[in-house]
Amino acid sequence: MNSFSSSSSAILLLSLLISTAVNDNDTAALLLFRSQTDIHGTLLHNWTLPTNSTTACTAAWLGIKCINHRVSAVILPSFNLRGPITALSSLPFLRLLDLRNNRLNGTLTPITQCINLKLIYLSGNDFSGEIPPEISSLHRLLRVDISNNNLEGSIPNQISNLTRLLTLHLQNNELSGPIPRFLNSLQNLKELNFSNNELFGSVPESLYNRFGENSFAGNEGLCGIGNLPQCSYIGETESPQTVPSNPTSLPSTSTATIEEPGKKSRKGLSKGGVVAIVMVNVVALLIVMSFVVAYYCGKYSRESYSMSGGSECGKRRSSYSSEKRVYANNNGGDSDGTTATDKSKLVFFDRRKQFELEELLRASAEMLGKGCLGTVYKAVLDDGCTVAVKRLKDANPCARKEFEQYMDVIGKLKHPNMVKLRAYYYAKEEKLLVYDYLPNGSLHSLLHGNRGPGRIPLDWTTRISLVLGAARGLAHIHEEYADSRIPHGNVKSSNVLLDKNGVACISDFGLSLLLNPVHAIARLGGYKAPEQAEIKRLSQKSDVYSFGVLLLEVLTGKAPSEYPSPTRPRVEEEELAVDLPKWVRSVVRDEWTAEVFDQELLRYKNIEEELVSMLHVAMACVVPQAEKRPTMVDVVKLIEEIRVEQSPLGEDYDESRNSLSPSLATTEDGLPGY
Repeated sequence: MNSFSSSSSAILLLSLLISTAVNDNDTAALLLFRSQTDIHGTLLHNWTLPTNSTTACTAAWLGIKCINHRVSAVILPSFNLRGPITALSSLPFLRLLDLRNNRLNGTLTPITQCINLKLIYLSGNDFSGEIPPEISSLHRLLRVDISNNNLEGSIPNQISNLTRLLTLHLQNNELSGPIPRFLNSLQNLKELNFSNNELFGSVPESLYNRFGENSFAGNEGLCGIGNLPQCSYIGETESPQTVPSNPTSLPSTSTATIEEPGKKSRKGLSKGGVVAIVMVNVVALLIVMSFVVAYYCGKYSRESYSMSGGSECGKRRSSYSSEKRVYANNNGGDSDGTTATDKSKLVFFDRRKQFELEELLRASAEMLGKGCLGTVYKAVLDDGCTVAVKRLKDANPCARKEFEQYMDVIGKLKHPNMVKLRAYYYAKEEKLLVYDYLPNGSLHSLLHGNRGPGRIPLDWTTRISLVLGAARGLAHIHEEYADSRIPHGNVKSSNVLLDKNGVACISDFGLSLLLNPVHAIARLGGYKAPEQAEIKRLSQKSDVYSFGVLLLEVLTGKAPSEYPSPTRPRVEEEELAVDLPKWVRSVVRDEWTAEVFDQELLRYKNIEEELVSMLHVAMACVVPQAEKRPTMVDVVKLIEEIRVEQSPLGEDYDESRNSLSPSLATTEDGLPGY
């Protein structure tokens, strides 16, 4: 009996030692992960080991969940983590991995070692490379979200082995190739999103009907039923060919056909003919050499002027470049730790169409306007690519580390209704933000520009489409930062921009973070909520109020600047003015509701019900009590529920959209409104 008891104790002790040892391995893997990714020290205060026997599980580390003393979940969304996830491959019992909205990079191969994974949420990072085929070994997978990264290559057929899969989100990457046919075999799949990639070929009708058009939008090479382009069966069966331009690639039969007459004629050439041929060749060679010399001389001359600013022509061509080059070529380091190497680089948020700082500085630039946070330029690069560059005013007081953290917050957000921050540049004296350039102006310009004779009215269908797009972009910001409650902070019609397709995109998100709350309230030009006069800070609820004012602006056609906010300083002649929400309330209270709406809208028939419904949404947003306002997610749903018929004369705007005047690019305050 004693022998049996001793044996049992030994086995129990051995089991405990093994359990402790493997748990130590989990802890070691997490510590390695933190050392490689937590460059801002966010986890340093919590991920500690008070004693030698403490583990990640017993210490209850932030974001770590355990089952039977083994790490089962890593939940660290929006923690400003940067670096690879290689260390996590040593967590064999990991079931949930949630690292959304960080700046993690490298490939996804390490997670294929975590064979017990059920839930993968890695959207909004910088992962690159292909989706590893080994992901098929994760047989327990239920949900995969690796959207908003830089993944490329085709979608591996091995995913067909993941028969328990419920959701697969791959949108906003650089994936290419055809839509896999095996997807029909995944009977449990409820959600699928391949939008905004580089996929091509036909979309199977069964998948289109099952998951809808939005799951495949933003892939220019796709074709099929519904609103997709019609497929060309010839193009379907033939892979794209590149036509060679090299004359030596002509078929050998053609060469032989050409050479045979050549041989006959060579026999009959006279000495004079030979001399003539030689002279022609010499002249041709001299001409080619002169072009080469002229090209390099011109290139050297352009570079000299561009970098030194020694030419008046060069200065007139780009005041933007001349302002920047002194900082770009400074060989010293800044007192805030910015080295010469750091100062010569732009920091990009994805790998598409990257370029060097020098190329940006020598780009031809046009100033679009000046605003409360800086000056905006339209810059055309050497390859013809156009970007918008915001030069931040007063260089801002942020230290480098703080500035980078804010840029991470801004740059990692991707949404079809948001203006994308492509890159930034930091130096002590200079800070630049590089955005996508949107060519069709702003909602403010469309509403209030050229209100005289000859104006093309902005029809109701277009208005509701633009405000819905802006609402979706703003709702995405609020959803992504629901925990930290980061607001947009500067919602107004001049920050709702139109891309080349007329889609509304909200701009200037996050720039309020660069200012302290009091300065942000004073300097930013967004529509201010009543409570901001007292609490002196921005909030998501104040964003909702600002969006409500924007809706009233769209409905009334009146600029809120004509009806100042209570928090806006007034000059003497404005003392009797009231803010736009208060004016609308007074008109509605007196039962003159029809007087509220823009005269341009009253020309359309059968939209009165929709106008009133939208007015109710706007008034719900601008209630004085912040806690009574709806969320932006609710606002989106309310707008989507409003039935919209095609407005009469609505084609007027559509026909003119491609010919919008470049002058519309200059917004009232010069924020990235282009």
